[in-house]
Amino acid sequence: MRVLSGIQPTGRFHWGNYFGAIQQYIALQNNEQSFYFIADLHALTSVRDRKQLEDNVWDAAVDLLALGLNPDQAALFRQSDVPEVTELMWLLMTVTQFSLLEKCHSYKDKVAKGIAADAGLFTYPVLMAADILLYDSDIVPVGADQIQHLEVTRDIAQRFNSIFGGEFLHLPNARVLEEGAKVPGTDGEKMSKSYGNTLEIFEAEKPLRKKIMSIKTDSTPMEAPKNPDTCSIYTLFKLFSTLEQQAALADRYRAGGMGYGEAKQALFEAAMSYFADARAKRAELVANPAYVEEVLQAGAKKARAKGQQVLQRVQEACGLKGRRA
Repeated sequence: MRVLSGIQPTGRFHWGNYFGAIQQYIALQNNEQSFYFIADLHALTSVRDRKQLEDNVWDAAVDLLALGLNPDQAALFRQSDVPEVTELMWLLMTVTQFSLLEKCHSYKDKVAKGIAADAGLFTYPVLMAADILLYDSDIVPVGADQIQHLEVTRDIAQRFNSIFGGEFLHLPNARVLEEGAKVPGTDGEKMSKSYGNTLEIFEAEKPLRKKIMSIKTDSTPMEAPKNPDTCSIYTLFKLFSTLEQQAALADRYRAGGMGYGEAKQALFEAAMSYFADARAKRAELVANPAYVEEVLQAGAKKARAKGQQVLQRVQEACGLKGRRA
C-alpha cells in the first residue's frame, strides 16, 4: 500500500494541525511506501513573499521530523523538487473539463470570501490530482472537507484512462481522518490560523504560557463548582493527559475552590511535557541544517524515481514519447 499526503507551508503548525492530521499521518508511515511532501507550489496561491515561503517550508520540514516522521520509513520532500508533477498536471489539464473545476467547493468558497480568482486557484485541484496520481497512490488521508478533491482526482484519472484507452493512471482511495474532538483555540472557537487563535506546537515557553493564560473562560467565581465538559481549557487538557489525570482535574472543577488560572497552568505543564521530546529533537535538527536538506533531497530522489515511471507511462499513452522504428 502506498500512502501519499501533502501539507501546505502556510504558517507554523499548531495543536489543531497536530491532533487533527499530523499525528495520523505519522501513524501511517509504517506502510510499505509512504510519500509526504511539503506543498510549496500550492502555497504560492496564498503566500507571495519569498522569504516567508522559504522559512515556512524549512520550518515544516524540521517540525515534521521533530514530531516523528521517520525518513527511513517515509519519503519527505519539497513538492517543487519533483518537476514531473507540473508536467503531469499539464497532461491532466488537457482532459479536465472546465465545469468540473467550477464545482469545487474550495474555489467557490474562496471566491465568495473575496479571494482573487486567479488561474492558480481555479486549477488547484488539477495540481492536487497530479500530486496524487504521480506516485500511483493507493491511500490518501484527507479531512472530511477534502473528500471532494479526491473525487475530482478519480474523475480526472478515469477520464484520461477512457480517452486514451487503458489503465494508465491508478485510482486512489481516500482514508478519511478520524474526526477527533474539536481542538478549540484561545477564543473557544475551532483553532485555525485564519481566526488568529492558535497555540503553536513549538512556540517559545513564555509566549506559549501567556497565550494559554489568555484563553477565554466564563465568569464563574473561584469558589463555585465548574463544569469541565463545557470548558475549552479542559477540552485541550484531555489531548495531553492520561485518563487518571483527566479524572483528577475534572474532580477539581466540580468541587469548587479552583480558579481557571490553576487549570490553565495544568494545561501548560501537560503540553510542555507532551511535546518535550519533540522540542529537544527540533533543537537538534535546527543545529544540523545539512541533515534536514539531505533528508529532503533523498526524499525527492525517491519520489522522482517513482514519478518518472508514471509520467513516462502517461506520456506514451498520449503519444508524446512514441518512436517509429
